[in-house]
Amino acid sequence: MDLRATKGVASRFGEFIEHLSVAVGHADRHVPLAAYCTGLLLPGERKSVEPMAARLAPDAIGAKHQSLHHFVAKAPWQDAGLLSAVRSFVLPKMEAQAPIRAWIVDDTGIPKKGKHSVGVARQYCGELGKQDNCQVAVTLSVASDRASLPIALRLYLPEAWANDKTRRTKAGVPKEIAFETKPQIALDQIRQAIADGVPKGIVLADAGYGNDTDFRDALTEMKLSYVVGVQSSIGVWAPGTAPLPARPWSGRGRKTKLLRRDDATKPMKASDLATTLPRKMWKTVRWREGPKGDLLSRFAALRVRPSHRDYWRAEPRPEEWLLIEWPDGEDAPTKYWLSTLPATTPIATLVDTAKLRWRIERDFQDLKQEIGLDHYEGRGWLGFHHHAALSIAAYGFLVSERSPIPPSAPIRHALAAAVPSPQKGFRPRGHATAA
Repeated sequence: MDLRATKGVASRFGEFIEHLSVAVGHADRHVPLAAYCTGLLLPGERKSVEPMAARLAPDAIGAKHQSLHHFVAKAPWQDAGLLSAVRSFVLPKMEAQAPIRAWIVDDTGIPKKGKHSVGVARQYCGELGKQDNCQVAVTLSVASDRASLPIALRLYLPEAWANDKTRRTKAGVPKEIAFETKPQIALDQIRQAIADGVPKGIVLADAGYGNDTDFRDALTEMKLSYVVGVQSSIGVWAPGTAPLPARPWSGRGRKTKLLRRDDATKPMKASDLATTLPRKMWKTVRWREGPKGDLLSRFAALRVRPSHRDYWRAEPRPEEWLLIEWPDGEDAPTKYWLSTLPATTPIATLVDTAKLRWRIERDFQDLKQEIGLDHYEGRGWLGFHHHAALSIAAYGFLVSERSPIPPSAPIRHALAAAVPSPQKGFRPRGHATAA
């Protein structure tokens, strides 16, 4: 982005904040809204309230800290309303560059050392790649070939938290929030996006969601196509096979309509099916250019029927694509997907669509490393969701500017021009080194 293109950054940022102001309600919240978003966009190692207050108002840190803390942790505005305002501002600019292709479901982990922050439990944390103490938020993003934007985020509340009245009350968890699995939360977000008229896309998700048959069935009921990861152990009917029809009625007892299996007619694991495929079915497919050259791998795609509990059904499940990746040099396939894209879909399109999910990884890497999504130090439900929504708002402005992430120097300069420097030697609480 050249300097001529960034001359109006400050005025466009002002327009953006004015657009969001309606969502936070009372006029007294408009100034802290602008300040909080500015603090998230400015350079700085930490984007929690106190360090941002020091950068924004070095001569009045206490007052600015109090203002920002009240705005994010206590003020009664709705994070969903702010995200809706961000979406209505950013999506038209995204669609002007390229149409929406996908809705990406994912979750992001935020490591935590203590145990009092809302939703913290020992659970799988994607950021660490293992089980550890963390919070996990379920997200829904929209993506084109040029950009992507999270449009919904909700904290996953483990069952032990959801059923603990004392902890719920202390953290301010709303009464209407009950325990839901991550796929159930994602489906709630998708239904809301449909109700809000968000431009539809193909639903993408990893195996944590795709392996859930109810999740896939719900997407089909909502008339949404999907390409979702599944585990290698998922059961499928190989091409040319299907469950047996119901037993003929013997003339006695109740008639049955349920499908059957026997020792000779039964489904198989996707991993077992992959090893039986002939060499000619494996194709080398390139899906995009990477920093070190083209990204490519070997794939096979075939039409199968998922078999999950179809012995309780009267009809076999419809055929869908099973996409398998087996990179050169690997002893076994590494990834599997199921997809309800049309039967005529080329394998290159299946691969390109499945791999589009990488965008959400980029989003949350930038949201954490550059914007400070995971820097919030409060413990309550309201503050967590407010900070997350404001982080997405700041990120959304960068998406609307089509600027490089991390924030480009011209944008930082434009927003920081009127911001004084922190006092020399200031060190926020909990910071190991002087700021």
